[in-house]
Amino acid sequence: MAVQITIRGVPEAVRDELAVRASLQRQSMQEFLRGELERIASRPSVDEWVREIRERKAAYGTHVPTSAILTARDADRT
Repeated sequence: MAVQITIRGVPEAVRDELAVRASLQRQSMQEFLRGELERIASRPSVDEWVREIRERKAAYGTHVPTSAILTARDADRT
């Protein structure tokens, strides 16, 4: 069942930018924003993502030493 959402106090510049983006995709503002909301809702939040990574790391006991990361980074710069 679809529900109505109202957002008040959106700055005019933000509304204008969203309208441009919707137009570039040949969508109404409603279609564009619905798609964006669906995209956001389909992905884990940053907190959920970090928790999942930490759980996976703890489960596998993996650890990359800082020195190895810095060595790899520096190797790409030469």
